[in-house]
Amino acid sequence: MNRFLFILLITNSLLLFGQTPAIKRIGIIGLDTSHANTFAAMFNGKDANPDFADFRVTIAYPWGSKTIKDGYTRVPMFTERAKDLGLKIAESIDELLQEVDFVLLETQDGHLHVEQALAVFKAGKPVFIDKPMAASLTDVCLIFDLAAKYNVPTFSASSFRYIAPVLEATSGSKGRVLGADCFAPCKEEPSHPSLYWYGMHGVEMLFTVMGTGCKTVTRAHTNESDVAVGVWKDGRIGVFRGMRIGEEQYYHFGGFAYGEKGPVKLDSYVDYGYPGLMKEVVRFFRSGELPVPHETTIEIYAFMDASTLSYQTGKPVEIDVIIQKAKKAAKKKLAKIEVKK
Repeated sequence: MNRFLFILLITNSLLLFGQTPAIKRIGIIGLDTSHANTFAAMFNGKDANPDFADFRVTIAYPWGSKTIKDGYTRVPMFTERAKDLGLKIAESIDELLQEVDFVLLETQDGHLHVEQALAVFKAGKPVFIDKPMAASLTDVCLIFDLAAKYNVPTFSASSFRYIAPVLEATSGSKGRVLGADCFAPCKEEPSHPSLYWYGMHGVEMLFTVMGTGCKTVTRAHTNESDVAVGVWKDGRIGVFRGMRIGEEQYYHFGGFAYGEKGPVKLDSYVDYGYPGLMKEVVRFFRSGELPVPHETTIEIYAFMDASTLSYQTGKPVEIDVIIQKAKKAAKKKLAKIEVKK
């Protein structure tokens, strides 16, 4: 029996016999994004969710990228905020892993996630990996391969999967979703593929309401915007639009899902889905059940990679081909990691 299943067994036994289990400790890796303190406050702050009372964020390791200015310049500020929430600041990831039961991997730089996730997997700690899951589809597949190798559950998702209108669209109240148009800011970070940085929020909204099964992607690209059109295997069409100019584009997310019984406006101005995401993270920590299947996440990143290849070649790109190439490359990288061990 692995360590994670043993912890679940003990916790469930305590609940069965009316005993209060010990507080479960969460550690945060990466204080270079506002997400870290936003999520920590849901467990530790004055307005903490009472449903999370058996969890507490206890420690954080601040770094993060030391090359992406948008991240490293904010680490001191976010570190002070973390201290205000009662978090201990670790000197290393290894120190953090010795003191926690679960991990929120919040580091902004996807290039670091394979190394960081590998350390977490070796320690046997279930982990949520925030966006972007990695800086390439190959590394997304590699992280899932490593999770399987070490038998440690992990998932990744955008919080926009859990905004109220998206949940309405997926509830079936409007019947089957026949198509969708989603938009998001598409600010680019040169070190990452173009849609990975912010565009992926809109892409994940699209896949949440449409489901998986996209066959081909065609993308138009200019300095100001992107439009990626996906054709699903069942004939439905889903569209992502990313904007890089315009007043406050940075904050605007939304779209429409077209149901059999009418459209649903995917308006995100009420919330960014953070409470819903953390609710799913806690459920995941308690049960080990994945809120988002690995293959779904792989297809989301494959859509983004295929869209880039499409605008480079001017042709539609098949997603399955992109996925198979990435999985093959991930297996080669996994073998090298095993050799190093």
